[in-house]
Amino acid sequence: MNSRSRKLWAQHLSGQSKKSQSIDSSSLLKKQPFVGRIVGIDPSLRGTGLAVLDCKGSTYKLLFSETLKFTPKISSVDCLGKIHQSVADLVDLWKPKHVSCEETIYVQNFKTAQIMGSARGAALSAVSIRGVPVFEYAPLRVKQAVVGFGRASKEQMSLTLSQMLGLGNPLPFDQSDALGLALCHALTWQG
Repeated sequence: MNSRSRKLWAQHLSGQSKKSQSIDSSSLLKKQPFVGRIVGIDPSLRGTGLAVLDCKGSTYKLLFSETLKFTPKISSVDCLGKIHQSVADLVDLWKPKHVSCEETIYVQNFKTAQIMGSARGAALSAVSIRGVPVFEYAPLRVKQAVVGFGRASKEQMSLTLSQMLGLGNPLPFDQSDALGLALCHALTWQG
């Protein structure tokens, strides 16, 4: 709760609220729809998903998606460099207003956490250098916003996105996860 809300609430409880201080609650409920492009990033060392979503009010269009796939023959360091460069090129080309990325998730294996964190850092550093705001979402929140169920499967997520955006065929999972991140941001952003 911000300080103004706390102050108003304290005044209300103490009986000091005045009619002149009343707030039209309907104006608080009005959400400005997101307008612009959002890049969604689902980071992974060997399969980073990327998607560009164009938003015009309540109309959404997938402009681009891809999965950055790297074989085990490519060193981890080279993968990180390629992730950074690919994200930098994507941001330069599509000029998004915001970037939506998956939050760091809990994993029990330290090495896995280190690899995932490195891939995430490579992608987000490319965005940060360009001054584009980054918004992070937990996987459960993305699934809740898009599918309506936080424990939805990857198949459900991909099919729902395909139907919502009229894509025809469902996207590969890495791309649908990236698109889901972008759409989650568009649906939940408070402008």
